[in-house]
Amino acid sequence: MPDACDCHTHVYGSRYPVAAGATLRPADASVNDYRKIQRALGTSRVVVVTPSTYGNDNACTVDALAQFGKNARGVAVVDDSVTEAELRHLHQAGIRGIRFNLTLPAPVQLENLPTLAARIAPLGWHVQLNLPPAWLPDIAGTLAALPVPIVFDHYGHLSPGNPQAEASFRVIAELLSAGKAWVKLSGPYIESREGPPHFADVQPLAARYLALAPERLVWGSDWPHPTQRARTDGCVDDVALLQTFLDWCESADLAHRVLVSNPQTLYGFEHPEQA
Repeated sequence: MPDACDCHTHVYGSRYPVAAGATLRPADASVNDYRKIQRALGTSRVVVVTPSTYGNDNACTVDALAQFGKNARGVAVVDDSVTEAELRHLHQAGIRGIRFNLTLPAPVQLENLPTLAARIAPLGWHVQLNLPPAWLPDIAGTLAALPVPIVFDHYGHLSPGNPQAEASFRVIAELLSAGKAWVKLSGPYIESREGPPHFADVQPLAARYLALAPERLVWGSDWPHPTQRARTDGCVDDVALLQTFLDWCESADLAHRVLVSNPQTLYGFEHPEQA
């Protein structure tokens, strides 16, 4: 599909320093490695997210964006010591958001969210949240008041069939309906109990999101699948992941919206006529 985007990938290289206390230390996964995946997927755009491995050092991501070129955007990790000059440098490199990875020890904490959100608002960036969904009812007011869009990683980490997840879904749903949030339909294996190849227990959640706010969703592979490989030491079939998502879409128009139009809006990719 022309201009389709994989909105959640990571790049790893052993020449970059690992953050103290990092729990995930995957093998090298380079831009050239991903380009093979990209050809198999039939996508042309990519979003590179700084992984927890490097803390708030975004050098690996920035280098990857330079290699990918104009068809790439990035999501960085920063803390409250970041300077305005560094933020401008990251923007010029292709960064369009900052990630709060709160599912593990992280260099940036939830209490920094409002301050950092205010600082990135003039750049037109968003905040990307990877956090325990049980927190959402308690922080709903804080999220709604942020001056920037919110992007929830990995289906919001809502566990299929868990009644306690319903309150968290309502928070995400309200933010989606208000035009305040986006959801990445990425990494279905993270919460699925059924697993590959179809992740059928995640499909009802995907269907709810697709029906509720098709204009606020993007898709991502989560390549090279660091959390999955840490648990199982197994390989993930990226082409099958994308096909599963396409099977969940009701139409080609819906798939095009999630894979092409929505990423273009969220990440500021050039329209074809501008390229």
